[in-house]
Amino acid sequence: MLEWEFIKEHWKENWNRSEHSLHKKQKLHKKNGKRINHIDLIGKKRDITTNGDRSEITYHLYIKLFIEDQDNFYHEEVIENRIATIENGEIIEDKEISFLSDLKPEKIEAGQHSVRFAYDRRAAVQYAERWWNDANPAYRFFEDNDCTNYISQCLRAGGAPMYGAPNRSKGWWYQQDNWSFSWSVANALRWYLSGSTTGLKGKELDNPEDLLLGDVICYDFQGDGRWDHNTIVVAKDSQNMPLVNAHTNNSRHRYWTYEDSAAWTPNCQYRFFRIGEEDRAND
Repeated sequence: MLEWEFIKEHWKENWNRSEHSLHKKQKLHKKNGKRINHIDLIGKKRDITTNGDRSEITYHLYIKLFIEDQDNFYHEEVIENRIATIENGEIIEDKEISFLSDLKPEKIEAGQHSVRFAYDRRAAVQYAERWWNDANPAYRFFEDNDCTNYISQCLRAGGAPMYGAPNRSKGWWYQQDNWSFSWSVANALRWYLSGSTTGLKGKELDNPEDLLLGDVICYDFQGDGRWDHNTIVVAKDSQNMPLVNAHTNNSRHRYWTYEDSAAWTPNCQYRFFRIGEEDRAND
């Protein structure tokens, strides 16, 4: 594909410019005592529109980073959704397509009684690793904003019980081709985890170091009280900091702060949730 080869050369020549996501990643890893040892880039064109000498190409950029973390090594993998504008044989703009706004949040009703469940963290993480860059056909896939749907699937794979169907504003559930707002909306899941006493439950923690594999991090990128994104912890680095998987811009073993994201701002707020009744009882 000629367009992709052209874009790839542009990335190789300009990746260390401050506006490029790879530069942000390099800066973030350096701050945390790590080093990017090697980078692989693979692109896949989604669509192209041409008007005279001007073309706009939307594409997926697959980035694979080989991270040196003291005496350890691991791979970080990210899929970015991007759009490049080419005019007269030159790339005049190449930018990441930011997270889209979630659906309007609905009030989530807390349950009136408690149902205990044993959370299988290993199963949740295995699911997160299996489907980080793919869509399980057993569920609806939200192409423009799949982050919370993916996290809900991971939690369900870990044994989290569903309740509330068919009321979409109640509980946390997925049933055939219908689901609760808390299943698919980032803002709704964050508030559900804070208040649920039935089925899936979360306990808010103060520090990311205290999270276990299979736990959840929620993100308010603008710091405006509107929660935009969710991730699942799948590993820890040498400093005991979480590495996370996520959908929308599909990511694997990404450093938890998301400071390398186009959606991140200095006002970003985080919430850390311990999943599983048995872990809450042991704190």
